[in-house]
Formats: sequence, structure tokens, C-alpha cells
Amino acid sequence: MAKNRNTFEKRRREMEKKRKADEKRERRRARKDSGDEPEGAAAPEEAVTPPEVE
Repeated sequence: MAKNRNTFEKRRREMEKKRKADEKRERRRARKDSGDEPEGAAAPEEAVTPPEVE
């Protein structure tokens, strides 16, 4: 009778997810430590306020 490899495949997938999460956490920590912001996250220089309605 052949063994079911599902448990090994599941463990492999879980380990891969954990590895990717750890790498992402390290990238975020490095970005935070260096003070760099991604291009899309830059705050606008002037705050845009809606016109006052009287």
C-alpha cells in the first residue's frame, strides 16, 4: 500500500509560508530602520482640504 504524502506536502507549504513571512518582516524592519518610504507611500507636501461651504 502506498503512503499518503499529504502531510509532508502540507509541512513543506507551511515552512515556505513561514520563510516568506520572515523575509517580508526583515524587509519591513530594514525599511523602517533606514527611514525609506516606498514610492506610493510618500505623503503629499501640501494637505488638500475641501473648500469651505457657507
